[in-house]
Amino acid sequence: MSVGFTVVHRKYVPYSHAHYAGNLVDGAYALAAFGDVATEVCIRLDGDEGLFASYSDVQFKAPMRAGDVLEVVATVSRMGTRSRTIDFEARVVCRGRPDRSESAADVLDPPVVAVTATGTVVVPPQSPGSAPRA
Repeated sequence: MSVGFTVVHRKYVPYSHAHYAGNLVDGAYALAAFGDVATEVCIRLDGDEGLFASYSDVQFKAPMRAGDVLEVVATVSRMGTRSRTIDFEARVVCRGRPDRSESAADVLDPPVVAVTATGTVVVPPQSPGSAPRA
C-alpha cells in the first residue's frame, strides 16, 4: 500500500501573481499548486499523470502574498482501485518584506499554514500484462 506516500514541492510566488491590495494572491493559486503536486503523486505511484476528480474540503486559513515561498505537501490518505484520496497543505515558509526593502525576506519558523484541502484523483485501470504498480 502507498498510504502515507508524500510529495513536496516548493514554489516562489512572483509579484506578477498578486491580484489584490497588499500583494494578496487568490486562493486558486494554491489549488493549481495542489494539482501539480497531485500529478507527481500519480506519476510516482501509477506511472500516469492521472486526473483530478474532486475536492471534498478546502480551507483558506491564512493569506498568501506575492514574495512568499510556498511548501506544497500532498500525502496519500486512501488508495482505491483507480482512485487516490490525497490530503494537501500549502505552507508559507518564507515571506517577502517589502516594508524593509525591495528584496528583503524572512524565513518563517514555524511556517504558516495557508490552505488545506482533501482531494480525489483517478488513474486509468492497469492494463493486462503490465507491470504491477508501486
